[in-house]
Amino acid sequence: MAAERSRPADAPRREHEMNVDLSSIDPALLELAQRIDRRIRAGGGRVYLVGGSVRDALLGRPVKDLDLEVFGLEPARLRSLLEEEWRLDQVGESFAVLKLRHHPIDISLPRRERKTGAGHRDFEIAADPHLSIPEAARRRDFTINSMLIDLETRTLEDPFEGRRDLERRVLRHTSERFTEDPLRVLRGMQLAARFDLHPHPATVALSSAVPFEGLARERVFEEWRKLVLQGREISRGLRFLSDTGWISRFPELQALIGCPQDPEWHPEGDVWTHTLHVMDAFAAERLGDDWEDVVVGFACLCHDFGKPATTVVEGGRVRSLGHEAAGEPPTRSFLARLTNQTALHDEVVPLVRHHLKPRQLHDANASDAAVRRLANKVGRIDRLARVARADAGGRPPLPADDDAAGRWLLARAEALTLSDHRPTPLVLGRHLLARGLTPGPHFGPILDRCFEAQLDGEFSTLEQGLAFLDRLLDGGGGPAAGGEPPSAEPQDAEPGAPRCGAPAEIKARSGSS
Repeated sequence: MAAERSRPADAPRREHEMNVDLSSIDPALLELAQRIDRRIRAGGGRVYLVGGSVRDALLGRPVKDLDLEVFGLEPARLRSLLEEEWRLDQVGESFAVLKLRHHPIDISLPRRERKTGAGHRDFEIAADPHLSIPEAARRRDFTINSMLIDLETRTLEDPFEGRRDLERRVLRHTSERFTEDPLRVLRGMQLAARFDLHPHPATVALSSAVPFEGLARERVFEEWRKLVLQGREISRGLRFLSDTGWISRFPELQALIGCPQDPEWHPEGDVWTHTLHVMDAFAAERLGDDWEDVVVGFACLCHDFGKPATTVVEGGRVRSLGHEAAGEPPTRSFLARLTNQTALHDEVVPLVRHHLKPRQLHDANASDAAVRRLANKVGRIDRLARVARADAGGRPPLPADDDAAGRWLLARAEALTLSDHRPTPLVLGRHLLARGLTPGPHFGPILDRCFEAQLDGEFSTLEQGLAFLDRLLDGGGGPAAGGEPPSAEPQDAEPGAPRCGAPAEIKARSGSS
């Protein structure tokens, strides 16, 4: 790491590299880009592959979308040349990015930017096709994103030594202009996690001075989404957030730092350290389904948000009684700060509220009824099992595969065909109508009673459910033949009482749970 913290003054500069390997770019996409290059060169311009496309090509990672930058042509001339062969969409008002319709290629011109306000969008932007390559690259966020490749000669242009930083796994800002866009700090968070990068000390220091202001919520969420979906070592990104001080912008996370845990169950350390390990365990077993991974990933991140408000040391033991339920308010406040996607909030919260249930049900050898009731609460047992597995993997040096409870619960749910959905009520309102009942508020309690009986195993088929309904309407309502008796769910097993150094706003939210 020491070698990455500084560079000798006489370190070689790798400004040019010939015959760059572009084999990781989708062949059809590369051929299309080369056609664009030939047309623009014939019109007097030069085309360079830029940004993340270059970075990923140099790493040998699959490249499925391209960013091209065109030097030497005025905007109108560029558009005219491209429209001779392709249909275009324009993005942006003050500075146009041209998109090839139906193709994942963005084409832009070098540009000058001048900061005019606090937000990441508050810039005065003007295209300048005659900028030099170093001037054009200077506005890029990090050196690993500041490289260009000449599509005709396959020459790498690298004025800020991004290739060197990429090889050494260093995250370093390109220039002093880094501070103009506060979103770049969060971009650094997800890049460090995605590419296993060590943040340069100067970049950490510069990021610490960047104010968190003027950031659109949807842009903030996009950086977190990339962290969760693409981070190979998510803990690196979260540590960058802590090292830069930007974790204070997310008080629900900051509250985890220094919150103690019982060393018998958590030898790894405080809740923050545990969460870092949990996120890395999650990242190692993503499914590749974006929605499922986003839901489970954020549930893993938030699963212990209730501990700062419930942790107490009693008799030499650290306990956090009720931290599952206490985690709901801070989880909702954290997610609301990132996104207005209430569907995500509502899918994540039940996993947080019930993340201890796999072990509790396993240890109690709970009945099918308890598994059905849990499935009804969390929606998807398979998601809960993934959270439990990551949680179990976040306690080194304890074995990472110590997840017997999660596997047991998933097997039980699969046997009941309830691993990926809630139980579906068999008795419905139409069945009450068929029995001559007039619709009204009284339907609710009747249907609720039938569904409770179904969850308890009193019936499992529609025929049995209708028989139960008839008995209920006749004044009976006892267990149907062949049903299993109701089974109470085990209660939270972790004793304790408030409180552990949570910020006042977190305590206030958690206190209502």
